[in-house]
Amino acid sequence: MDVSPTLWVLTIVGLCALIAIDFFIGRKPHDVSIKEAGIWTGVWIALAALFGLGLLLFGGGQPAGEFFAGFITEKSLSVDNLFVFVLIMAKFAVPSQYQQRVLLVGVLIALVLRAIFIAAGAAIIASFSWVFYIFGAFLIWTAWKLIQEARAEEQDEEYEENKLLKAAERRFGVADRYHGTKLWIEQNGKRVMTPMLVVMLAIGTTDVLFALDSIPAIFGLTQDPYIVFTANAFALMGLRQLYFLIGGLLKKLVHLSYGLSIILGFIGVKLVLHALHESGVHVPEISIPVSLGVICSVLIVTTITSLRASRKQAEAEAAAGRGDGTMKDNIDV
Repeated sequence: MDVSPTLWVLTIVGLCALIAIDFFIGRKPHDVSIKEAGIWTGVWIALAALFGLGLLLFGGGQPAGEFFAGFITEKSLSVDNLFVFVLIMAKFAVPSQYQQRVLLVGVLIALVLRAIFIAAGAAIIASFSWVFYIFGAFLIWTAWKLIQEARAEEQDEEYEENKLLKAAERRFGVADRYHGTKLWIEQNGKRVMTPMLVVMLAIGTTDVLFALDSIPAIFGLTQDPYIVFTANAFALMGLRQLYFLIGGLLKKLVHLSYGLSIILGFIGVKLVLHALHESGVHVPEISIPVSLGVICSVLIVTTITSLRASRKQAEAEAAAGRGDGTMKDNIDV
């Protein structure tokens, strides 16, 4: 898809305007209700759908299909980020009324860092076609790692700060408590960071680790930097509302890691086939409609099986609880 500099500028200006509106509406610290989160989640999804339809009208079916496939993939991978966001909020004991501000700024940091990743990835792909082999192998390895983590009986449920965050805390110091939405304060004659700024940096920099698999994944669906960037932008910009909407449902998505591993493995195979095709080897390539169908099917099946497994587990726990209660009553008698 041939994208002019003017269209790039208009797109970035439009996204900045949407972010500004979102920030203006949520500028006052408050507890986000399920209704508010649901409305804004629907708004962001509708905006992404309208953008995809615009690509369909002015760019054709190929760019539109690549955008929707990329958006759905990035959105599903971003849901996995929410598990870590929950751990970060708990570790830093972020008050509920400040969580929406933390997520907004953290997601903005993540979006800027991803834009840098996308630009670097596009430049590498343009210069070295063999990088598709590396991307494909990395995604297949990541898929296998996800399966191993999902099958592990004990998983680490505690967030550990990365080295960059620890270095910033040592360099500037951190206040002992939250000071509203302030990011810096004067303490003992020294300017130090507040926990608010620390948790924002934690969310923004942690997303870089997730970008290591999501960026190669979307480049496996499209090599158009414009579609890669916009799909990532729309997927991330609605992440804050999604956090409050499905926060309580995250623990019920017990098979999410399996679904994501299948998607990443599938895209990894697609990348390897594409690399072989570019090298002159006559192998079949996976089309965008097929990719979109596989991704949607995996997510639907994963969600259904997760909810069924969670319901059965809840019923088993309830039955065990009733059994323990009956045994206690008998002992009391």
